Amino acid sequence: MSLQDDLTAVQRCIDDLVRSVGRLEQHAGSSLEIRRVRTDADHLRESVALLREATPALRAQKKPELVGIPDTPYDSALWTDSDDEGLGARDRRAP
Repeated sequence: MSLQDDLTAVQRCIDDLVRSVGRLEQHAGSSLEIRRVRTDADHLRESVALLREATPALRAQKKPELVGIPDTPYDSALWTDSDDEGLGARDRRAP
């Protein structure tokens, strides 16, 4: 599926959720819990709308440039002031 198809599917699910919350509110009344669920569903709807607006910008972002790492060994002089990681210091023994 494409990104637009996924966004459309999410939008449909959120619309179904909003309708279901509305029906639940009619049956259960307008309690604090129902109002919180309705508010959360509305926030989801707004977030998906913002994501849909940002989609062209997401696609337009430039992919990072790949940096090649050579297979040749590194200069051993780079490591003269460090211990071998995971092996401990050179003058000590492991328990």
